[in-house]
Parts: sequence; C-alpha cells; structure tokens
Amino acid sequence: MDRLTERLEVAGKAQATLFAALENGTLPPTERRDVCILRFVYSFEATWKAAQAVLRERHGLFANSPRAAIRSCVDVRILDEATAEAALSMVEDRNLAAHTYNEELADKLFGRMTGHAGALKAWLAGLRTEAGA
Repeated sequence: MDRLTERLEVAGKAQATLFAALENGTLPPTERRDVCILRFVYSFEATWKAAQAVLRERHGLFANSPRAAIRSCVDVRILDEATAEAALSMVEDRNLAAHTYNEELADKLFGRMTGHAGALKAWLAGLRTEAGA
C-alpha cells in the first residue's frame, strides 16, 4: 500500500470512530463528550495529514501545517470556501482540546463536534476524489 492510500485509509478509520462516538447514546454524558473530543483531535490530525499527502503527490505542494494544508486545498479546489472556514475553526478547536479540564470549554467544544465531523467527512471525500481513491 502506498503512503497516500495509507493516509486516506487511516483518516477514514479515524473519522469512523468519531461518528460512532457521536452516535453512541449509551455512554454517560461526560464520558461521551470526552471520547468525542479525543476522537475529533485524532481524526483532524489524520485528515490534515492525508491532505498533506494528496497535495504532495498530486500537486507537488508542501503543506507543513494544518492551516497551510487547508489553504492549499482551497487553491487546488479540494475544499470550497465554506468547508475551508469550517476546517480553520477546527484548527482552533483542536488547539483548545488540550484544555478540556475546563468543563465549560469542554461542553462548548462538544457542541461543535457534529459540525466538525461533517466538515471532516467532506474534506476527506474531496481528498479521495482528488487522489482517485
């Protein structure tokens, strides 16, 4: 399996765990919140790393940060402006996730998880299309 295919597969598997956690109504609320935030963080990481691989392999572009990857994905039309804005807000929330010991912040982050999951899914779909996967 080549590196690009592997990155796309890892991102898909990571996102699947996020969607499963969001749909799991059996976990206690605080545990569900924390699980979803953790899964969002690693799903975001896997997705931007997949974007980095697609940009490098298909366009010869090097994106060394999530923001650079998002901007480049807009430039090559993998992302539209609305999804790019959502992705940029995910960068902020990924950075805030380290502070989820703050209950109020954790609750606010959790409230944005469904929207983030949808944006991640759209981003990965664009990457797969671009990669021909």
